[in-house]
Amino acid sequence: MEIIEIALTALAAGFCALSLKKYAPETAAVMAVAAGVMIFTAVLSQFSPVAEQIRLLTSGEYAPILLKTIGICVICQFTADACRDAGQSSLGAKVEFAAKVSVLVTALPLFGKILETAKELMQ
Repeated sequence: MEIIEIALTALAAGFCALSLKKYAPETAAVMAVAAGVMIFTAVLSQFSPVAEQIRLLTSGEYAPILLKTIGICVICQFTADACRDAGQSSLGAKVEFAAKVSVLVTALPLFGKILETAKELMQ
């Protein structure tokens, strides 16, 4: 049922932002970002049980890396989309680039472990 509320919130905010865009483009952008934050918060409250289940299923040493990279991707995609909605597509692209670098840095220990395993298999 909550997905219907999220969809209706997005539609209402989208229509309001579209009608305000002619007269007050700054207000329309703020409205779109505020609606995005509301939706993100609603989705985040639903994600907590999912994160706990993932944590239980992947109790290994690399589970935190997986969860961190998923978090980085979600947050940066939301931010980049908000930047694009505000008319700052180049800023959104820079946020996405920063996310890629951050994911790479976060996953470096995993890459090292894969290389170690490959070396062991070759011997």
